[in-house]
Amino acid sequence: MPEPRPFSTDDPRLGPIAAKVLAGERLSFDDGLALYGSPDVLAVGWLANFIREKMHGDVTYFNVNRHINPTNVCVAACRLCAFGRKKGADGSYTMALEQAWETAASGYSEAVTEFHIVGGLHPDLTLEYFLDLIHGLKERFPQVHIKAFTMVEIAFLARRAKLSIPATLAKLKDAGVDSMPGGGAEIFADRVRHIICDHKIDGDEWLETARMVHEAGLKSNATMLYGHIENDEDRVDHLLKLRALQDDTHGFQTFIPLAFHPDHTPLEHLPKTTGLTDIRQIAVSRLLLDNFPHIKAYWQMMTAKIAQIALRFGADDIDGTVIEEKIYHDAGATTPQGMRRQELMRLITAAGRVPVERDTLYRSVTRTEDTFTVAV
Repeated sequence: MPEPRPFSTDDPRLGPIAAKVLAGERLSFDDGLALYGSPDVLAVGWLANFIREKMHGDVTYFNVNRHINPTNVCVAACRLCAFGRKKGADGSYTMALEQAWETAASGYSEAVTEFHIVGGLHPDLTLEYFLDLIHGLKERFPQVHIKAFTMVEIAFLARRAKLSIPATLAKLKDAGVDSMPGGGAEIFADRVRHIICDHKIDGDEWLETARMVHEAGLKSNATMLYGHIENDEDRVDHLLKLRALQDDTHGFQTFIPLAFHPDHTPLEHLPKTTGLTDIRQIAVSRLLLDNFPHIKAYWQMMTAKIAQIALRFGADDIDGTVIEEKIYHDAGATTPQGMRRQELMRLITAAGRVPVERDTLYRSVTRTEDTFTVAV
């Protein structure tokens, strides 16, 4: 790999930040604001790429996964959401267990390594439904890692079952849940959360639930929804709260910035994020979240082309094959529902990176036709 060009910028605010980054020092709240506000996004990207290559070299991770959304019925009425429906409303659905298991088995013939399971907060589905769902998946697909239920769903299920969150997690873990996704974090700032998702747990509750997930021995991801009514201060606050929790638990694997898609939501008057906003968000995330192993460029939301660029702005993961993703497509995402493994590898290679297939825990996967082995 050729030596990178020395750092240079016309933005005087970035000089002291660059000195910290190159020395391996932690960035501050004010540093985060300067990164968001700098007109020199290429310099911000240079710094993020420096950290990305220091941590991962040219490697870019992907996995062969399948999304399963068992229901879109939801008691919440979040203004950011185009996925949820009230019980009995047009377009609402709830999968019977057999239907959910058939969904897991359908689609491409490639052997998946992960089921990613999230859904609505259904007023009638009991914890036992979800335990049976997981049990059935483990019986049918024992080799597949099950990444299931956001912090919001966990808190809701615990409340409905009249159980503590640790007790609920123990039951889900016994049923076969292997890790948890990072959705529902949105933005932690109360001012914003009261407007966009007032029916969900608040930011502190999300963080405390994640703490309990990690204390239960489960890894999770973390997300941030950006590009709606939040400001730069809200974004930096969100990232630093995640960083502080990671200092305590070391339980987060990946951070996934999620661009808000306003179509078909009560906030559809808002503009969509630009590619420039998306790659800046990736870069700032990589620079502030110095204790997160991985930053994901979620191609489903930012398009494959922007995800490729993000691989030079701090991202080292491009997500997976993703069969039948509903949540963001209901909000207007126009990317394909899924992408074949070979196509993902081509995208990574075309971006000048080295594709490495992983499982959910970032162990390398060796594949032979429709079977795979995972490095231990």
